[in-house]
Amino acid sequence: MQDLLAAAIQRRRPLLERAVAEGTDALRLLHGVAEGAPGLTVDRYGPILLVQTWRDPLPDGVLPRLEEVAAEALGTGLTAVWNHRPASAREYARLHAVELPQAVVATELGLRFDARPRHRGNDPLLFLDLRTLRRRVIAHGARTVLNLFSYTCGVGTAALRGGADQVWNVDFAASALDVGLANAALNDLPTDRVRQVHHDALPILRMLAGAKPGRRRPTIEVEPRTFELVVLDPPAFSKGPWGAVDVVRDYPTLLKPALACTAEGGVLAVTQHVASVSLEDFLATLRRTAEKLGRRVAIDVMEPEEDFPSFDGRPPLKIAWVRA
Repeated sequence: MQDLLAAAIQRRRPLLERAVAEGTDALRLLHGVAEGAPGLTVDRYGPILLVQTWRDPLPDGVLPRLEEVAAEALGTGLTAVWNHRPASAREYARLHAVELPQAVVATELGLRFDARPRHRGNDPLLFLDLRTLRRRVIAHGARTVLNLFSYTCGVGTAALRGGADQVWNVDFAASALDVGLANAALNDLPTDRVRQVHHDALPILRMLAGAKPGRRRPTIEVEPRTFELVVLDPPAFSKGPWGAVDVVRDYPTLLKPALACTAEGGVLAVTQHVASVSLEDFLATLRRTAEKLGRRVAIDVMEPEEDFPSFDGRPPLKIAWVRA
């Protein structure tokens, strides 16, 4: 494994040099599924080397060697953290003992983010494969932004850096929204321009699009309106009291209201994380949905950056920048 990590870091030399210049120390150093180690990822988050496994736990003695390889290649010491996240519900997650500072901060594109490798949830607080989208959001500079399924509001923070006057972050997890607001403050960004909407995204999206929220009455009511930029980054599947999110069988249920609350001439940025859904099928769904709503769209396909290589040139994460 240490040889694979050393080779992967060497392949990333141009990216790592650019990262230093642009203020980024949060990158994937080994994307195991495409670089010879399925079920393993190695990420750098500032001072942390985060090693995650899904299939088999790390063999004894491997973690220190990975830490040594990274430190030698990057020229800096990192604290290695190993989180084993088994796919089977019958197997418990394993966390090796390590002393961590109370605050762990990583930087991306000059922005600072809370990057604690262990917290209440299982996922990292910042998804590195969405860097390409956050980069574009900063450059786009939309004035009003709706960030759906926002998690810890990385895109919302990027929108503020891009000069947004108003950002709505919508997520059902209050703890994730709290991290997002703290990240904005960490970067001295205007938190008074942020509305943290703690609610299931489905009824909020429906109300913004001018439709009924569903059979249940939501705890928050919003008036129909549009945004210059709408970001739709849903999970593959989830089920709640306001309905189900299923981006394989029924993505138009989300796409229709998301397009409806995208201003004319605005942008809908949308993701599809399911590897079994081809890019062609994803784009066809987008076009059919827009056609049914009478919206003309131009679609740019975005791919994760070089630290997320794909062995077949078809990355599982698909991102579309839809000018509507």
